[in-house]
Amino acid sequence: MPEPFYITTPIYYVNDVPHIGHAYTTVAADVLARWHRLLGQEVFFLTGLDEHGQKVQQAAAKAGIAPQEHCDRLTPQFQTLWQKLDVSNDGFIRTTDARHQAVVQRFLRQLHDAGLIYRAEYTGWYCTFDERFWTEKDVDAGRCPDCHRPVEQLSEINYFFRMSRFQQRLLDHLDANPAFIRPESRRNEVLGFLQKPLEDLSISRPKSRLSWGIELPFDTDYVTYVWFDALVNYVSALEYLPAQPSIDRLWPATVHLVGKDILTTHAVYWTTMLMAMEIPLPRTIFAHGWWTVDGEKMSKSRGNVIDPYAVVDQFGADAFRYFMLREIPFGQDGDFSRESLIGRINADLANGLGNLLSRTVTLIQRCCQGMVPAPDPSAMTELDTGLQAAAEALIHTTMPQHLRRMEFNRTLEATWGLVQLGNQYIDKTAPWVLAKDPAATPRLRTVLFHAAETLRFLCLAAYPFMPQTAEEMARQLGLGLDFSQALLKAPIVWGGASGATVVKGKALFPRVEAVATPSPAKPQPEAAAPLAQDEDSRIGIQDFQKVELKVAKVLTAERVPKSNKLLKLQVDIGSEQRQIVAGIGKKYGPEDVVGKTIVVVANLKPAKLMGVESQGMVLAAGDAEVQGLVTFEDQELEPGTRVK
Repeated sequence: MPEPFYITTPIYYVNDVPHIGHAYTTVAADVLARWHRLLGQEVFFLTGLDEHGQKVQQAAAKAGIAPQEHCDRLTPQFQTLWQKLDVSNDGFIRTTDARHQAVVQRFLRQLHDAGLIYRAEYTGWYCTFDERFWTEKDVDAGRCPDCHRPVEQLSEINYFFRMSRFQQRLLDHLDANPAFIRPESRRNEVLGFLQKPLEDLSISRPKSRLSWGIELPFDTDYVTYVWFDALVNYVSALEYLPAQPSIDRLWPATVHLVGKDILTTHAVYWTTMLMAMEIPLPRTIFAHGWWTVDGEKMSKSRGNVIDPYAVVDQFGADAFRYFMLREIPFGQDGDFSRESLIGRINADLANGLGNLLSRTVTLIQRCCQGMVPAPDPSAMTELDTGLQAAAEALIHTTMPQHLRRMEFNRTLEATWGLVQLGNQYIDKTAPWVLAKDPAATPRLRTVLFHAAETLRFLCLAAYPFMPQTAEEMARQLGLGLDFSQALLKAPIVWGGASGATVVKGKALFPRVEAVATPSPAKPQPEAAAPLAQDEDSRIGIQDFQKVELKVAKVLTAERVPKSNKLLKLQVDIGSEQRQIVAGIGKKYGPEDVVGKTIVVVANLKPAKLMGVESQGMVLAAGDAEVQGLVTFEDQELEPGTRVK
């Protein structure tokens, strides 16, 4: 019996409405939860809301309502968004739950009785936004070192958790468990933080300053620090939210997903609290990056905060889910732009997956009376066996490897490698031509079977990321897949699509027409001026002949580290092999371009991009973003052939 898979998101602060950052973490957790359910594991997926603390109290006061009413008003906005995004969380916790508060008070009492919480006077710099004290050496020019907002000096009596006692124990744990903090860059941040002496943590706030919180069980004049309250949710929820509550069965958590801004609280505060209570640590804490918008940090003052509700309403939940996890490596910062989202929808979803499904279903209806045919073993070719091998490798090898490392974008790159292979397969086998020759019927049936079977495997690969899309694909293919079952508990056997009755449906992803924002009107020059400008910008044949364009074959491809745009290619140009760095990584994954016959500028001076030498340039179409490579798909051309 496989061990349970327990995954959590942070519990989100209810001082404001949900944004793309909340959606990003929650959708990533949902993908992992859905994947592990397909594998047959018991899954508990927890998310929820952090409802105490000074920011919530201030937001409620600004709205002229009580804090509890403020929380009750905002809670449905998160819950409804998760429904719109098809988030399959098993538990939703609110820190105003009486049962959660009882666990927090029990832990506080336990630590106090053990002598690990003490009372002392403290003077320090306080950041209201982060709701934490900083020492003199931490503060930079009167500002918080985390959020860079102004801090104020406070002197008051508080209760402190003896966090300093657990510094070496935490360092030892990090040393013994390299995968405890991920990615590696975040682990290094925590190790750097722990190079300085770890101070004790203030875990109380006087009611005279903050009344909205959980009261200390040993001093009713104080409430607990919001992070002590919030972090306990990962354990407290297991006492009452699962269908069969059991901490022993579900703890330790398999993965805590967090944003990089709250890494310290999870990797240091939470872990030392658990150590003090003699509770095992979670297996992995993974801190992902932030989103910017069109290259700028999101903020209300800039007016560029992305409303996930609006994106889902305009483009659909699955397109939004796909974009967030395909666009950037999970763990790095990423940039959201409407143009990039539309580009992904049109190129990957409409022209790629949607096109493959549509043409396959149409051909089966036209050529096989709407029923997926059985293949003819005598009509099999290497194209068929290669397609089968690629589909099986994706489900049984590639996806498990990447998802185990939370490499969502690489998982989707590999999946769309199979989508592209499926479309190329149909192009090369040309079933519409086979249909005209009665003698080619065995080959036609074999081709259409393999196209449908590839889509069956793609249903399973797409489901964790795009559940509605997978279900619609299965419906059109007549597969009757029940995704609530452990469909991947045993290896998937090639051949399950045969005999299914296909049903033509709506396009999976209609193309989105990008509407350009009109530029402000400018004074127009006289009619003769544009002609003169055009003539000046033209080049002569001698200039064009200076550019040496050659056919090249892509031999290998890999991503340039720390870049989501650059691929490093090794290409054969006939006379030699060259290394070329191409800015095509948002459109193509490495597996998409290996084997392609492309066009390169062969006489360009070498240049370095992110420290990697490029000895040429590939030709591609597009303005701000690459829309497609210039390739030769239908002809076998020798590398080095001149393009003119």
